Amino acid sequence: MRRFLVAAVAASTLLLGAPAPASADPPEPVPSVLPPGWSFAAGSLTWTSEDVVPPGDARVEFWSGDRLLGHARPTAGLRTFVLPGGARGRLTDLQVRIGGERVDAAAPTPKRPAAPAPATLPELPAAAVDPGVKGPYATTTGEYTLPGVKLSTYPSPVEMQAVVVAPKGAPGARPLAVFLHGRHWSCFAGDDLDSISLEWPCPAGSRPVPSHRGYLQAQELLASQGYVTVSISANGVNAQDLADTDGGAQARSSLVRMHLDRWADWSGGGRAEAPAIVRAAPRADLSRVFLMGHSRGGEGVNRAAVDSLDPPAHDDYRGRVRWTIRGLLLVGPTLFGQNPQPDVPSATILPGCDGDVSDLQGQMFVDATRGVSSGRALHSALYMVGANHNFFNTEWTPGQAAGPAIDDFRREGDPLCTPGPGAVRLTAAQQQTAGATYIAAAARLFALGDDRARPLLDGTGVRAPSAGPVRVLSHAIGANRTAAVVPDETLGVRNARLCDQVPATAEDTCISPDDPVTRSPHFVSLTVPEPGRKVVALDGGVTATLTPAKALPVAGSRALAMRLIVPPNAPPTGFAVTVTDDRGRRADLGTATVAGLPGSDWTRSHWAQEVRLPLPAGVRSVARLDITPRGDGPAWLIDAWGWRPGAPAPRPADLNRIDVGEITVDEGDSGEAAYTVQVTSKGPRTAAVRLFVIDGRTYRATSWVAEVKPGATRIPVPVSVPGNTTYGGDRRWTVAAKAIRGAVVGDYDGGVVVREDEPAPDVTITPAATATEGSPLTWTITLSAAVDDFTYLIFLPQPPASTPELSSADVDPQWFTENSGEDPEPSRPLSASGLQPFLEVPTGTTSVRFSVPTVADGEAEGTEHTRLEGLLFLPGAWDPVFLPPVDGAVTD
Repeated sequence: MRRFLVAAVAASTLLLGAPAPASADPPEPVPSVLPPGWSFAAGSLTWTSEDVVPPGDARVEFWSGDRLLGHARPTAGLRTFVLPGGARGRLTDLQVRIGGERVDAAAPTPKRPAAPAPATLPELPAAAVDPGVKGPYATTTGEYTLPGVKLSTYPSPVEMQAVVVAPKGAPGARPLAVFLHGRHWSCFAGDDLDSISLEWPCPAGSRPVPSHRGYLQAQELLASQGYVTVSISANGVNAQDLADTDGGAQARSSLVRMHLDRWADWSGGGRAEAPAIVRAAPRADLSRVFLMGHSRGGEGVNRAAVDSLDPPAHDDYRGRVRWTIRGLLLVGPTLFGQNPQPDVPSATILPGCDGDVSDLQGQMFVDATRGVSSGRALHSALYMVGANHNFFNTEWTPGQAAGPAIDDFRREGDPLCTPGPGAVRLTAAQQQTAGATYIAAAARLFALGDDRARPLLDGTGVRAPSAGPVRVLSHAIGANRTAAVVPDETLGVRNARLCDQVPATAEDTCISPDDPVTRSPHFVSLTVPEPGRKVVALDGGVTATLTPAKALPVAGSRALAMRLIVPPNAPPTGFAVTVTDDRGRRADLGTATVAGLPGSDWTRSHWAQEVRLPLPAGVRSVARLDITPRGDGPAWLIDAWGWRPGAPAPRPADLNRIDVGEITVDEGDSGEAAYTVQVTSKGPRTAAVRLFVIDGRTYRATSWVAEVKPGATRIPVPVSVPGNTTYGGDRRWTVAAKAIRGAVVGDYDGGVVVREDEPAPDVTITPAATATEGSPLTWTITLSAAVDDFTYLIFLPQPPASTPELSSADVDPQWFTENSGEDPEPSRPLSASGLQPFLEVPTGTTSVRFSVPTVADGEAEGTEHTRLEGLLFLPGAWDPVFLPPVDGAVTD
């Protein structure tokens, strides 16, 4: 990989909006070095990997320290990733993160050795039912293809294609299960990763990846049990969703609802026009629809549930809702907006060895529903030890796929997830069987209302024998739970620490520096900071006393259910628990035991396990909770609930639908311009939503909770944008929304796009420089006006008009290597090398010097020449400014 020299230049510090003074004398550059693989190319900040980076579901993010620069786009070869206009601010500690993990060459090696993992977890008792057992029906399989549809702003239509597996001879209308795969490369032309692409339609010589055929095992299992199943192809969304700030969630929702609309026709008066495989299947019962979404497909089916109950004002799907979604099963899902549908039951599989959505943000399908609606709907998380992200889909699994496929967990030497002796990694067959079994469990509970399947999902601690040796742990909220302790600012805490799950600084983290806060799926952030999300940090051997602001009723509950975290690989830890009710009656509930999940430096194993302790019949409320960890290590309480069995039929509330708008404005020349972004709300309730504004210059987030009135209303969000007369490129002040109470959020991301209204400065550079051998060649670069953000230059050697040319042996060897990634020997002309010197022009600086250090070699060589072409990268610009070539001459 190439390495580049950053010549950082001292500059005066500017206030926002202030004019920039010109530098009297160009300062000497102070060198530093960008990480391997980073460069400026085609007007954008780029990172190039040595290997193909296959498209996945998590976003590819460029970071400068703790500042998110943006989401990068892949080029055709899927090795180079581009952030248009990404040169914002000073670029220090550049990083590439995917799913919360560093993936660039500079990613640090963990400083601490991984703790030894338990060889096995205790086997759970078998559940009363086993949804993984095949049903009584033979099955039939076929596909349909319909004309493509226009979605979002995509230039190419998206396919309407699906594979159907249905029961033969099943009486009456049957529940409909719809599967939606996640984001994968869309096309392939050969057997290796060099042949894959993310294009639509697929280019000549390549074929679409049949991702929709990857769940046939689960489809056949459900069909044998009497469900009509349909798995949708979404390659056209995958290849074009970079155009959407929501990652394609709304487009996937529209696609799902367009298929449901067809099924509503085919199950009614339009059956005669249905495709052959649909006519061969029993009629589908659209009042019992179950959705399964994998990865971004999970976020897509969640948005379909939101849009079905609370349709958006502007929508690609223009029909009426003729179906009822009974529940969701989500596999390794994304949830970028952290706005789940709270009234549709869900179960979320979190793969313990997920190498794609490795932050396990799908946990927010449980945690982010807390307190939003009535809480009648069950929301469950299933932590599947040893599962990766891809192998739930056979078309993403090596040896099973029609085209190239990979194991997404590609960290070598991980004691848990790298396949090999002692690892807990599942085989593809084990993972697919377990996935099908728990998909069937969720369908049985949600679509059929069979409560016997609930203990497999709700933290009861039982297993499905058909899943084989796979260890699946579960916890849940909702259903027949009532709040006992839900940490917030009003909770009284003694001998423990009430801390933020998403703190403003790393020093405020709830988890020690050796176990970064990102290690917990419960602490995944929407933005930083995110007030209002609290957890109780407990110390071993110390009794913590927790006092809710008011006693919370638990009458009728059989047990106190707690979600507790202990560190990965921790030995079994007892928690002694007592409760005191509003009459002062104290009840010793006994001791609950939690052992650490298998964990390593590359897994997210700080995950809460559910434990239950029986509640005496006389306890009618919780006014105080005392909890004492018996071990030496730390522990964390997520929440506590009064629990009783059963899952009542959800009655979706008529929630307010909230969407964030976006406006585009000119920057202005002075002062602070006040703009208003309209956040729309429509519904019958008084609701609450947390609103975030992310400053387009500082990237700092501010937030507050806004109360929403009933009816069709607008929430004005003030955004203050500084104007000036200096060039800085277009910027975006982001406004985001997250439901707190009584609402669902559809379009969660909007804001103010600020167009730069000043011309870019003119740039001049001294055309020629001379030096004696051993002295630097120096040119002066001058901007006609200061720029209000960092500006960057890169110099490319060209063959000079005169010879001989300066060679790699004529310049400082360390400088050459740092700026080219190559060894200076054997000697070669600079224009034949990979030399690309890089220069940083700080804010407010109008003149800098650039130097090429030469060395004296003691040989009589005469005058040697060089020519350099400069490319100027202005902040926020899509295309570079090409500077006239400059010449240099070194005399002997």
